[in-house]
Amino acid sequence: MSSYDLLIRAGRVFCADTGLDGPGAVAVTGGRIAASGPDVEGDAARTLELPDAVLLPGFVDLHAHPAPAHWKYGIDPDALMLPRGSTTILSQGDAGAANWAAYKRAVISPASIRIRMAISAAVGGEEEDGPVFRNFDDLDVAACVNAIEGDPDLIWGIAVNASSAATAGHDPRLVVGRALEMGERTGKPLLYGVRWDPFDWPVEEQLALLRPGDVVTYCFHVGPGGLAPSGRVADAAWEAKERGIKFDVGHGMASFDFGVAETAVREGFLPDSISTDFYARHARSSPRHDMPRAISKLMAVGMDEADAFERATLRPAQTLGLAGEAGTLAPGSGADLAAIRWNADAAPLVDVAGNERPGGCWEPSLTVRAGRVIPATTPD
Repeated sequence: MSSYDLLIRAGRVFCADTGLDGPGAVAVTGGRIAASGPDVEGDAARTLELPDAVLLPGFVDLHAHPAPAHWKYGIDPDALMLPRGSTTILSQGDAGAANWAAYKRAVISPASIRIRMAISAAVGGEEEDGPVFRNFDDLDVAACVNAIEGDPDLIWGIAVNASSAATAGHDPRLVVGRALEMGERTGKPLLYGVRWDPFDWPVEEQLALLRPGDVVTYCFHVGPGGLAPSGRVADAAWEAKERGIKFDVGHGMASFDFGVAETAVREGFLPDSISTDFYARHARSSPRHDMPRAISKLMAVGMDEADAFERATLRPAQTLGLAGEAGTLAPGSGADLAAIRWNADAAPLVDVAGNERPGGCWEPSLTVRAGRVIPATTPD
């Protein structure tokens, strides 16, 4: 019999990486997974019994806004995301080259949650109110390259949003061209927000510019700037996926439509990652805007549960280059876990236009980050 720091038994243990899917347990020692599976037994300093929960790798949210509270979108990820099951998150452009060092000190260093950065193509990132690319000269290629070369492990890639709200009257083709130059010079991918308002740049032209490994976020937005503008997934989206472009949900306040998501799932066009785009306007939402609820919405439009779990754990971890460390329950990996329970009586699921889908919702029970147990929170 082994002795562990923490042993969690659950009615179901799921891991897309190792193939686990059934009753079992996960054992933790020294902040890392020591064992996982149906036959794990042993003494532990702390044992938790979760017979009505699913135990998964901690969620990997590929689009969020961890930042100081006085920044444009900033939220405290340890308070608002970690207790809801997310253990790794990617900042969508909150910092740029000019404030990256300050961001690391204020946000990344003290955080318990793991944070990676898609650095803004603009030097100031999203610190100030107003369009991020209001000053075209802020798209400083050399400054961005220098920042990335100084922190290649923490800076995963480059964030660029081509919407009119971000580009502030500048030609979005020029804005995206600068970001692509940054990506080419550093070998880093883009986290790309498709231009959809106004609908003045065909989505097929935008997707054609992207490279294998780049990630399109807001992928289930409705309208001509979305991926299914005429009731079917556009050929350009299929072609981009075949070229190795990845598609991320990026739910947010304006970018998840049940109809578009249903069309995509029905046709087999599954997102590569499920993400929340959690930012300040979500902070006091009730029901909470979180990864379990986003997963539930994908299931409500017909996505297979195992596919949804995989795209909230393993797939985004692989995208971030964290395979073997996050998104898995394999022995030796980091002890990042999420336990969720199904609430059949939950409030209806709602998309950004107010359309509803009934049928229950996954809700968080607890999170484990690097072996530390964090209880789930509820709205104030």
